[in-house]
Amino acid sequence: MTRVLRIRNGQALGSFRKRPDGTDDISHWELPAAAGPADSADVANLEEAARHLRQTDVPVGFPTETVYGLGADATRSAAVKGIYAAKGRPSDNPLIVHVCDLEMLADVMRGFRRAGDDDGDAVTAVGANGASSGLTQRAPIDLLPAIYRPLVERFWPGPLTLILPNPRPSRLAPEVTAGLATFGARMPASPLARSLIKLAGAPLAAPSANASTKPSPTAAQHVLDDLDGRIGVVLDGGPCSVGVESTVVDGLCDPPVVLRPGGVSLEELRACPGWEGVEKAYRDRAEDGNAGSSAPRAPGMKYKHYSPKARVVLYEASVRPRLVAGDVREAAEKGADDDGDRLAVSPRIGIVRTGRWPEAAGASGVQLEAKQRISEDVAAEVATGTSEETPALSYVIREGALSDAKGRQVAEVLDVDLGSDTRGIAHGLFSVLRELDRREVDVIFVEGIRDRDDIAAAVMNRLRKAASQIIR
Repeated sequence: MTRVLRIRNGQALGSFRKRPDGTDDISHWELPAAAGPADSADVANLEEAARHLRQTDVPVGFPTETVYGLGADATRSAAVKGIYAAKGRPSDNPLIVHVCDLEMLADVMRGFRRAGDDDGDAVTAVGANGASSGLTQRAPIDLLPAIYRPLVERFWPGPLTLILPNPRPSRLAPEVTAGLATFGARMPASPLARSLIKLAGAPLAAPSANASTKPSPTAAQHVLDDLDGRIGVVLDGGPCSVGVESTVVDGLCDPPVVLRPGGVSLEELRACPGWEGVEKAYRDRAEDGNAGSSAPRAPGMKYKHYSPKARVVLYEASVRPRLVAGDVREAAEKGADDDGDRLAVSPRIGIVRTGRWPEAAGASGVQLEAKQRISEDVAAEVATGTSEETPALSYVIREGALSDAKGRQVAEVLDVDLGSDTRGIAHGLFSVLRELDRREVDVIFVEGIRDRDDIAAAVMNRLRKAASQIIR
C-alpha cells in the first residue's frame, strides 16, 4: 500500500532569498531554520518523502501548481527507471526536470571554462579546500540562453518548461532525455514542491503521477487511484490550482515554438522580448505510436494521453448545441431492445458542459435531480481545507434519468457544469473525467471551448487527445 502524507501548510515550508530591494531572488531557495509547532508535522512528512527519494529507487507523488508529479532523482538511472515502471510509460517519452532554484539548474547546466574565456560575468570556481581551480563558473541566470531570460523573469517559478541544451558529460541520467541532446527544465510555483526538491538534494524528474494515457491527477486521491501499491509515498497538499500541465517552449530554434500548450498562454509568451513571433509546434490529435521512430521533443507530443476508460465524444465550439441532443438520445436508445423494453443494464451517459449547452445538452425526456452536489472525492478535499493559493474544486454533478416517449427509463444521465470561465474549466477538467470514470459511465459528451491563444488552447489540446471521436 502507498502511504499518504498530508501537508497542511505548504506555503510555510521555505522561501526565496530576498534581494536588497525586497523582491525574491529565485537563484536560491531557503528552508526555514526551525518549524513552529503547527508546522512540525508538515516538516516531518516532507523530510520522510525526501529521505525516500534519496535512499530508494521508488518514485514519490507530490503536488505542484499544475498537476501532481511523480518524482525521482534525475541524476540516478535506477531511480528514473522507477518512474517508467510505475507509470507504464514508453521509454522514448522524455521527462521534465524540476528544480528548486536557479542554482540547482546551474548545477545541471554548468560547463567549466578556463579563465579569460568567459564573458566577464563569471566568478572564479573555488574547490572544497578553498583553493582556486583556475576555471570559472558563470552566474546561474547567465547560464541560460539569452532568449529564455525574459521568460524566467516573468514566469518562473510557474507552469513553464524550457528546452535547454544538455551538457556533456551530463549530470542527468540518460533515461531523462530519452536520447535527446536537450532536456526540459521547470521551476514549480508550489513552495511545497520546491522544498521537497531542496531536501532531496537533487533535481527531480517528474512526469504527471498517473498511469500512462490516463487523465492527469489534480488531487492525491487521483494518484492513489492509478498508482496505489506501485509507489511508496504520496504527499497530499490538496488540489492543484492550474489543473493542466506546464507549457513547454523551445527557444533554441528560430522562430521559437510551443511544443505543448499549458499554464502559460501563447499571448503571454508573445508579450516577452524575443518571443513576439513564437509559433505553435504541436498536434492536438494523438499520433499513432508507430508513426515514427524518433523520440518526441517534449512530453505529450507522440502518445495518447489524458483518456478516461469511457468513450469521449468532443464537440468543437462551432457545433450548434441543438445538434448534440440527438446524439444523446441515440446513445440512450441503446438501453432498450428492439421491442422498446428496457435492458437489464441501461447506458450511463456523462455530459460535460462549458457554458453554451443547456442542461443535459438539451435532450428531451431527461429528469435531473434538483439538488446540486459536489463529487465525493472533491468534498473530502474541501473539508480538509487548502491554502488561499490553491482553490478547492467546485464543479457539481447532477444525476438523473432519460425516458422514452412512453415514460420508460432508457438511460442514466450524469450532467456536469464546469461553468464558462476558461481557467475554471482547466482547473476541473481532469478531475471531472476521472469522476465520471469512477461512476462507470459508458460515454462522455463534452462541450468544447473556443480555441484561442490563452489557456483554452491547453484545454482543447487535452480534450482532443482524450477524445475517441471529434464532432466539428
